[in-house]
Amino acid sequence: MTEQSAGHLIVDSLKHHGVERVFSVPGESYLDVLDGLYDSGIENVVCRQEGGALYMAEAVGKATGLPGVAMVTRGPGASNAFVGIHLAWQDSTPLVLFVGLIPVGHRMKEAFQDVDPYAWFGTQTKRVFVLDEAERASEVVAEAFFAATSGRPGPVVVGLPEDVITELVDRPVVSPIPVTEGSVSDQELADLTHAFSTAERPALLLGGPRWSGVASQQVTAFAERNGIPVISDWRAADRIPGNSPVNAGELGYRRTEESVAVLKDADLLVLVGGTLSDIPTDGFTVRQEPDAINWIVNIDASLRQHSGAVTRQILASPVAFGRAVADLDLGEHPDWASWRDPAVTAHHQVCRIPGNTGTNAEGTADMTLVMAEVLKRMPEDTQITFGSGNHTAWGHRYFPNSFYPSQFSVRNGTMGYSVPAAVALSLADKDRFVFSIAGDGEFLMNSQELATAKQFGAHPLILVMDNSQFGTIRSHQEARYPGRISGTQLENPDFGVLAEGYGGYGARLDNNGDIERVIGEAMTAVQEDRVPAVVHVVVDRSKVMPGV
Repeated sequence: MTEQSAGHLIVDSLKHHGVERVFSVPGESYLDVLDGLYDSGIENVVCRQEGGALYMAEAVGKATGLPGVAMVTRGPGASNAFVGIHLAWQDSTPLVLFVGLIPVGHRMKEAFQDVDPYAWFGTQTKRVFVLDEAERASEVVAEAFFAATSGRPGPVVVGLPEDVITELVDRPVVSPIPVTEGSVSDQELADLTHAFSTAERPALLLGGPRWSGVASQQVTAFAERNGIPVISDWRAADRIPGNSPVNAGELGYRRTEESVAVLKDADLLVLVGGTLSDIPTDGFTVRQEPDAINWIVNIDASLRQHSGAVTRQILASPVAFGRAVADLDLGEHPDWASWRDPAVTAHHQVCRIPGNTGTNAEGTADMTLVMAEVLKRMPEDTQITFGSGNHTAWGHRYFPNSFYPSQFSVRNGTMGYSVPAAVALSLADKDRFVFSIAGDGEFLMNSQELATAKQFGAHPLILVMDNSQFGTIRSHQEARYPGRISGTQLENPDFGVLAEGYGGYGARLDNNGDIERVIGEAMTAVQEDRVPAVVHVVVDRSKVMPGV
């Protein structure tokens, strides 16, 4: 062992945990950690605002199942970071946030930028650590990563007093703590098989964290082999391919009636990875009967967020469940085709881009036709990001979600996610095509991260859907206060010119005749010139689909 500062030991520990990049906004409170990153081999992606940095780290957590890592300073920096903490908490995403703090001797004196991380973050994190003993630096990193990934994943905050991290220590790097996937016992598998054999209307509901590409394939194959209809939790549509013959739709805000019928009427519902939470149950009103048969495969023993009956819980992650059912033969069972097919047909129909979208107002482009042009050109391994608002409807409805993970969005309804998430995914794999749809209000909350994209070589394609309003709020407003539009209207800049100012490609689309040319140019900029591209799509307000 070589004596080094606690801050440098933290960086060594991050390397030992496989961290390839961190997302930061610098501060004098954690200079020693920044110094440790200098020649560590870990890429330090310097962001333009802490909210953007946290969204990037959260997207990494969703993509990899391992904690995304962000670093910010105390006070204002920690305040801006909180939006990403709330997202990771409600989306069950592993994330570790390091927050520089005031010196230990300055506590309880309202020193410059002083905050209490336990009070600030305690209700929205799995753990909050403050490194008061320099010798424990590596141990705290290991415990933070374990807390973030074990059970139901979530965010963890580590406070770093600026004087403690400069102390010299002679301590080893602590190895990662193994995280269990749980298991499905032989008896549980036998009982589940029996439950299916007697069910007339069985269904799988897929969602939540702790998935892998292999688990998605295994569970999909199990459902297809046995003809079991599969419904997906809101913003979890990539757990099963969109074109699967058993895909019965997503339980989001634009669900089909047939998808809801599967949730309501199933006489055996097996939830894998997720729970019956707010959105799929329509505000805790659907499938709340105490005698509903709900088998819940979930590694979270507490089943936080679940509502309704629990018939049986199998303490296993989707990865463990996928292994268990990979070769499972249900044997003889009732014919489920008449139960399954209406929802599957409805789902496939609503996801099909119509041949005739009608006319749109002069000076606007049809967002459906724009989407069709992108889908026609994009590679099969494309990943999509979107935040919250009307713009999400096009991502939910038409993006194929042909593999896991391909859909990146927000279950807590936060805005500003689309651009930072796209930047993070593009940095993770610079050969992958990353596609983002943003609303005009949503885009301007973090569009400054296009500067980060250009600086570090990310090159996503971003469609900005401009209806000059906070459209989802406007739709609620019209429903409750018709004719009294207040606080939802926007006057927007030229987003294409803005993108060019950041060094990327930018264009404005305000007629259907230019769609093929502009999307072609944007795809060339992204895939060949390898610069970020923004296409400003001016849309007809009357044709906007509601979305959240």
